[in-house]
Amino acid sequence: MKETHNVDLVIVGGGPAGMTAAIYAAHANLSTVLLDENVTGGLVNSTHTVQNYPSYPTIHGMELMEKMREHVDHLDVSVEEVCELESVSIEGDIKTIETDEAIFNSHAVIFATGRKPKALELSSDCEEVHYCAICDGGPYKNKRVIVVGGGNSGFDEGLYLMQLGVSHLTVVEAADRYFAAEATQQQLLEKPNVQGRLSTKLVDVQLENDQLVAAVLENAEGEREIIPADGIFVFLGQDPNNEVFKDSIALSEAGYIKAGADMGTNVPGVYGAGDINEKTFRQITTAMSDATIAVLSAERYIRLLKRSS
Repeated sequence: MKETHNVDLVIVGGGPAGMTAAIYAAHANLSTVLLDENVTGGLVNSTHTVQNYPSYPTIHGMELMEKMREHVDHLDVSVEEVCELESVSIEGDIKTIETDEAIFNSHAVIFATGRKPKALELSSDCEEVHYCAICDGGPYKNKRVIVVGGGNSGFDEGLYLMQLGVSHLTVVEAADRYFAAEATQQQLLEKPNVQGRLSTKLVDVQLENDQLVAAVLENAEGEREIIPADGIFVFLGQDPNNEVFKDSIALSEAGYIKAGADMGTNVPGVYGAGDINEKTFRQITTAMSDATIAVLSAERYIRLLKRSS
């Protein structure tokens, strides 16, 4: 039988927004639990270099998230990682979040679930397709890899793969230009064992004994080319991680939370923070700002709710 826990606040998602919310909740003396279906840190864990976080001119994303987690642990906030969210009931004064191991009743909920990488659509299943170079790049030393996506993430992860010692790297971008910062583009493309392909899509793979041996590229004219490849790393952007609450709160057409200035949703006592919110800019610092506002708003809501009960 699952244990039931009564708390003031449940935070769903343990990236920069979720952990910032946990820190502010602790200082507001709110009994809080932070739930994450994976491990804390979110997509920042797979960011090779963070260069725009105040106080650190440059820092590895995972290291930054480890420091943030240390801060959360220092404040004794309860954190549940690798837990499956089974159901969400957020109507009424008491919200209920059920995981595979426990049931949490709370006065308020902050959803900071972030985004997930867009998948590469292929006709064949291929175990050599990855979405995180930091996580999965190690085995590709001295091998040929393809990076799909010409934005900042693709080029940043491409540079990381080069540091790991891949023998050859091809950047494939469907548009007629790359979208990464010019300096980052130059840093990667000037390497002799790196090639770039614009107006090109990766449309299929070739396998031998269920192992990747080549990729099929197609340019804007429909011409196809087969190039050898041992691994494929995909950075095509992200989709909102909204499955657990998509039928419970108002979302934008693209599936993001329509949060107000106080980060509140259309459901009283329910807030959104970070990349899951509909917004123009998504950065670590903007996620932390959202979380700060969400907790301050939630604390006021909880205080007034308790006073009236």
